[in-house]
Amino acid sequence: MNRTPALRRAVLLCGMIFSSSLLAQTFVYISAADDGAIARYALNEQTGALHRLGDTPAGGKVMPMALSPDQRTLYAAVRSQPVRLVSWSINSNTGALTPASESAAAASYPFISLDRQGRFLLAASYDGGVAHVYRLSKGGKVVTPLIAEVQTGHGAHSVITDATNRSVYVGVLGRDRVLQFSLHPDGQLTPIGKGFAATPEKGGARHSVISPDNRFLYNIGEMSGGITQFARQPDGALQQVAEYPSAVAQVYHLQPGVERTASYSDTTPRIWAADIKITPDGRFLYATERTSSTVTGYRIEAGGKLRLINHWPVEKQPRGIAVSPDGRWLIVSGEKSAVTGSYAIDRETGALRRVAEAPVGRAANWVTIVSFNPS
Repeated sequence: MNRTPALRRAVLLCGMIFSSSLLAQTFVYISAADDGAIARYALNEQTGALHRLGDTPAGGKVMPMALSPDQRTLYAAVRSQPVRLVSWSINSNTGALTPASESAAAASYPFISLDRQGRFLLAASYDGGVAHVYRLSKGGKVVTPLIAEVQTGHGAHSVITDATNRSVYVGVLGRDRVLQFSLHPDGQLTPIGKGFAATPEKGGARHSVISPDNRFLYNIGEMSGGITQFARQPDGALQQVAEYPSAVAQVYHLQPGVERTASYSDTTPRIWAADIKITPDGRFLYATERTSSTVTGYRIEAGGKLRLINHWPVEKQPRGIAVSPDGRWLIVSGEKSAVTGSYAIDRETGALRRVAEAPVGRAANWVTIVSFNPS
């Protein structure tokens, strides 16, 4: 019996796998809340293909994640009891996650982030109506107890730091506001000016993103699906520039959204926006809408103005998106999808084209991408 063809195929397959592992320097992490695990993938930087590497248990309902500035540590908030802040060390060659620390959290957090210097972990608590600041040890461990707390009002849904590391912004869904704070060297937060910038009434200020040049902040309304553009002033205060309505509400006949509590049972198709991201070159912005299962894209023009490109069907109930560091790929998670989608970003137009998918766990939500230069 001639085994040569089979042997050749086996050798070729092994070579492809080996070469792929050597070239896989970009890794994708997606938290699957109902599985209590983080799915790990290698992203092919040439084709956008996702190769699933495995799952890392998180010990509970894991949702928001954040990456350290040096890209060596991944942080996540576990929202089931007991609520915790967990971290893992990232293997730059394989993407594997090794447990690094675990600390008790003071509240349940739908959003966490790190400051630009990696000294503090900031967290927003929707149910608690607070934003918290934790100090990080030299080894990256979350130090408890927390060192700062500010009352935000109901529905704190995001907390981010600007490029100077001097300003912090908190989206508060229940108050239709983006709060604005100065971040001090000791981690304390104090209001900038009157302490907030208003967003459209009943829009439900949710996630925010800052342009790479640090000039503009964009906030998406969960219940309106609209985007509010603010200009950052020298002191960090926000001044509204423009409002952009939902691009999909009319197309999909969606009614204005309402806050979705644990007992929510309304079957009316309503706006339910989720995430917002900008490409690293600052040219394109993308936002998700869960009821229509779409991502909408915009070109960012002079003065930070948004011009609609189009909208595209994606994974069912898209909760999280992330742009690869090279700006070529958009990764989409769907809370009710069995797969994660990879989309090519046209460098001239910003249009999306679906190129790959890979299996994912239940209730996929947060997406984090990290890239390492080949050694």
